Amino acid sequence: MPTLCRDCATGYATDVPLSECPGCGSTRQISHTELACLSIAHIDCDAFYASVEKRDDPSLRGKPVIVGGGHRGVVAACCYVARIKGVRSAMPMFEARKRCPEAVVIPPNLEKYRIAGHAVRALMSEVTPLVEPISIDEAFLDLRGTEKLHRASPAQTLIKLVNRIEAEVGVSASVGLSYNKFLAKVASDLDKPRGFSVVGKSEALAFLADKPVGLLWGVGKVLQKNLARDGIDTIGQLRHFDESGLVKRYGSMGQRLFHFSRGEDSRAIEPQSETKSISAETTFATDLNDPEELLNILWRLSEKVSGRLKAADYAGGGITLKLKLSDFKQITRSRVLASPTQMADALFRHARDLLQPELKNRKFRLLGIGATRLCSPNQADRPDLLDPKQQDRLDIERAMDAVRKRFGGDAIVKGRSLDRQK
Repeated sequence: MPTLCRDCATGYATDVPLSECPGCGSTRQISHTELACLSIAHIDCDAFYASVEKRDDPSLRGKPVIVGGGHRGVVAACCYVARIKGVRSAMPMFEARKRCPEAVVIPPNLEKYRIAGHAVRALMSEVTPLVEPISIDEAFLDLRGTEKLHRASPAQTLIKLVNRIEAEVGVSASVGLSYNKFLAKVASDLDKPRGFSVVGKSEALAFLADKPVGLLWGVGKVLQKNLARDGIDTIGQLRHFDESGLVKRYGSMGQRLFHFSRGEDSRAIEPQSETKSISAETTFATDLNDPEELLNILWRLSEKVSGRLKAADYAGGGITLKLKLSDFKQITRSRVLASPTQMADALFRHARDLLQPELKNRKFRLLGIGATRLCSPNQADRPDLLDPKQQDRLDIERAMDAVRKRFGGDAIVKGRSLDRQK
């Protein structure tokens, strides 16, 4: 049975599992009949935000840590100690505090997490150019053909990689190794934290048979209910249907259900994952229904999105407004713009038009704005004969950008921002 040490990556074959690695004495080992043959991996950092906070403050180690905002916000991330108490990501903060009152709550520091995420990504890219980022702290890797380069099997290379991530970035990561993306992602969740799990071809069908259909990528709560209504609760039950029947019943998703239930996934790992939107949102400390206050917040969010568009060298050809009511019901409104824009003023004006019909004396707990249909800024903010004052507003905003670039982001603000800060 091919076996690898999880600490030193020493490989050896044994018929009987050894109590410790013959190379370094570690008891952390991984054994699998296909260990030397698989090359598609999913790496996911463990409780990333919370891990970065514990890295930077050793006094937090061993304590339950929640990264989130205020009593009315939601949990952005939590460590495994907090998860044992029932805390989960996206849980309302009041519920998280109720379940784990002793938790240390830390406001998110997105810039710090971004820097750590980029460091992890850089280490991944040293292993293979075929890295497909999924989020700031996770990615798919294709290690086919890297054996000669690294003088090691993909599994050995992955062990060395996660050990480097832990040593150099200060956070741990879990690995899923398989023969396609779907099963690699499933495997990476099997043994967290600091896990290394393998799903091979010979076992895939048996492994998936009794798993809930919710394990399949793209199967959300609504589809789960529809499948349950049709008597389908496990992945194995999907194999009783042919592809055409599933497509007829569940549309294009039926094709995915057919292939994934059989352990088949033809998706390639795409190194360049295209940015589809740039957004900003905020959850309020108390529910808001004052139109003027909401518009002040919308302006600030528009400025954030504008700054991010300019920094990323994009313009937005569409606008999306996100609202969450006091009862947690979510409302999304969007429109396509006649001309793409990078400007906060234009983003705000369009978002304001989407917001105003939704007010209706309702209270809101969250407000967000996103720029979609991203394109080159060369196509953006062209003169509009129907809006003769547009150029004046553009000139003012560009002058403000120049001042901020030279003297800092708070060097100059508009009156609406000042009103909001009172």
